[in-house]
Amino acid sequence: MARQLRGTLQDLHTTQLLHLINLAKKTGTLKLYEGVPTGKDLIMGDGETRRPEVVPGKERARVSFREGKLIFAQMGGQDPHLATVLHKAGKLNDQQHRVIRERAAKASDKALALLLINANYVTQMDVVQSIKQNTLDIVYDLVSWNFEPFIFEEGEQPPPDRITVPIDLENVIIQCTIRMRELDHLAKELPNLDFALRFPEAPGEKLKGIQLGVEEWRVVSFINPKNSIRQIARACNMTDMEIRRIVYALLNAGLVELVKPVDASRPKTPTRMLGATPPQRTVVTKLIDRIKNL
Repeated sequence: MARQLRGTLQDLHTTQLLHLINLAKKTGTLKLYEGVPTGKDLIMGDGETRRPEVVPGKERARVSFREGKLIFAQMGGQDPHLATVLHKAGKLNDQQHRVIRERAAKASDKALALLLINANYVTQMDVVQSIKQNTLDIVYDLVSWNFEPFIFEEGEQPPPDRITVPIDLENVIIQCTIRMRELDHLAKELPNLDFALRFPEAPGEKLKGIQLGVEEWRVVSFINPKNSIRQIARACNMTDMEIRRIVYALLNAGLVELVKPVDASRPKTPTRMLGATPPQRTVVTKLIDRIKNL
């Protein structure tokens, strides 16, 4: 590869780019952008096929590599702060996350990690595993992208204050292939993330013996006909694939129903993000209490 490789994911898919980087043991950063149409068409190799030309717009994601190993990933629109990554992994509770996020907003990842480890909030392994999983979640989500322009900047590395975790690409590529098949299924079952969710009035027998993980509880706490699935994903710092998987499981369990947003013309930020207190003893809170008491 040249020092700077440019193209779109229509030319080279994410898994193909990972193959190239792995085989060539490259060091650098892959940046993916929103595609901005130029109004022109590109004529493909057969001389007959055309497709709209796009140029890089706003950066959507970046993934860094060192000597062919995946070391770092960041998604646009997601909070990259270490406290948020640890919270998403279930290593910090809601109150701890809120306080640390506010008081250490400008702290570097390395400084904050050292502080949290010394204060016995988390262990070094918690930090490493949480960052590793967050990096993988972002890369796995990129397999669903098909049109975005990209630029690979050879030699470019993350800022020195960010914590990087080396990950072998061979297994990542295999998992990406598996997840592409899973994503096709999820996209067919749940194609529109702009729909909202609500709890059924009478969940009945389906609630017996139900067990939800940390991420499922986080999604459940935001369920409201005013909040689209896309907004819930943003509030929970989740990728499209992650939210699809959780919502699909909740739908199959009969715990939620798909509905059109209350005001589709004016999307609202999820209630908890605004700091508002939800109405007391609504169907939502009753259902959550009932699940917890099973």
